[in-house]
Amino acid sequence: MSSQDSQDIETATTAIESAPDTKTRRYDRQLRLWAATGQSALESSRVLLISGSATSTSILKNLVLPGIGHFTILDDAKVSHSDAGNNFFLEGYNSIGKSRAEEAVRLLSELNDSVEGCADTRTLGSILESHPEWITSFTIIIAHNLDHTLLNKLSALLWKDAKYPPLVVVRSAGFLADFNIQFHEHTIIESHSETSPSLRIDKPFPALKEHALSLEFDKMDSTEHGHTPYVVILVRALEDWKKSHGGSLPKSYEQRQQFKKGVLALKVKGDEENFDEAEAQAYRCWTETKVPSEITALFNDPALSTEAMNSNQSPFFHLLAALKEYTEQCDTHTLPLTSTLPDMKSDTHNYIHLQRLYKTRAEEEKQAFKSYLRVPVDDAMVDSFVKNAHALVVLRGKPWGTFDEDKAALVESLSTMPKETCIHLALSALSLLQAGDTSVSPSTESIRAKIQSIVGQSTELPDEVDDAIGEIARAPFSELPNTAAFLGGMVAQEVIKMITKQYVPVRGYCVIDLIETWTGTIGA
Repeated sequence: MSSQDSQDIETATTAIESAPDTKTRRYDRQLRLWAATGQSALESSRVLLISGSATSTSILKNLVLPGIGHFTILDDAKVSHSDAGNNFFLEGYNSIGKSRAEEAVRLLSELNDSVEGCADTRTLGSILESHPEWITSFTIIIAHNLDHTLLNKLSALLWKDAKYPPLVVVRSAGFLADFNIQFHEHTIIESHSETSPSLRIDKPFPALKEHALSLEFDKMDSTEHGHTPYVVILVRALEDWKKSHGGSLPKSYEQRQQFKKGVLALKVKGDEENFDEAEAQAYRCWTETKVPSEITALFNDPALSTEAMNSNQSPFFHLLAALKEYTEQCDTHTLPLTSTLPDMKSDTHNYIHLQRLYKTRAEEEKQAFKSYLRVPVDDAMVDSFVKNAHALVVLRGKPWGTFDEDKAALVESLSTMPKETCIHLALSALSLLQAGDTSVSPSTESIRAKIQSIVGQSTELPDEVDDAIGEIARAPFSELPNTAAFLGGMVAQEVIKMITKQYVPVRGYCVIDLIETWTGTIGA
């Protein structure tokens, strides 16, 4: 091994350029989840939280700790005795009578001194009338148990323009809750899919094929033989198979079993795990490497039409258009290769050599891909797009309340997911009954009547509706600390997904039942 090879291996495996800075040490665990790009998006975000309730502050706690840039609590209420009893971000009796927003901001700000907090004691109604542009200046808006009339006005405002921020609507009563995210369009490059990118064993690039064919297994010493990566073993075995079978791949079950036996027959010692790995991964040899169906579907997205592309400023769709053209024009008709390799039985020398082969080819294909771009795109974004091209996601949302207006969808949901739908309808009924006067305490009869009016008088309600109505009638104003804490974690998680544009957020309505401890989604 040359000294240069030795240096490269050491650099790749052990070298540390400098000690981590304060921010890296503080956010170490979450950086492993969404990396520097996600953290940068969080630190640039501005979150508006409407209400300083126990649930609202629990959500905000889980956003302040990972380091959002700014938050504003919009709440004109004073701290009540019930607030002091269930909100951990108030100072009990000492906070009673003070501004709920100011008290919550003061205490939440102590969690992370790098986050800017602000309290606003104006009413949402006055802002919607006089300064709606203030609301649209935020990155995302979260509203908890907001009055139905105000919620409709807020939703309508944010739906006017696709550039306006998403709206997260959270509703809770007692042990029941649901939440929904209103957004126009949400594109995700780093979806963190569990599906690995193709190693392209069935369509090896020239350098990989040449390397595999150059190996002489019978002349290797036992150490090298036992540390040859399974990728190389399979490429070589497949090329040998094609030579003796007229260029065809193993097709039938018998042929595939024969191929696997041939791979295992290459072992010279019984404990060579790399050949066991090769036998277990042999399916890659006859599984054609092609563009995944989910990505092919994106190639037909209306946003890629000529007219749409002329007006679309989103770099995502320009990258997607380039990807479509690339896959049509390249010889293999596959996505660009990535240099990411899975763990495998090997030694450092063989693994690094294989990684270099993939990295060199991936760079060549990335440059070819860039030639199809019609607009300039940041190199870091191109790198991320190519690396994650196998798991791109485009989501399109609906305005808040659309599901409740679709009686056919509600009826179908009642038949397929009765528990989830009944809880959602009970919360909707509570919201409608309290519209304009949140002090109204509904009865079981009024809740049932309102649910019936939502789904239609001819629709028979399932038995599960009784449990949902009972809990809502029992605790229409109750904010339980455990429900608030659970919702705080779940909602904050989805907000982070929206802000960072990483991972896939929940679609439709996420329904929570902490009596029977389950969650479900409806209305996607």
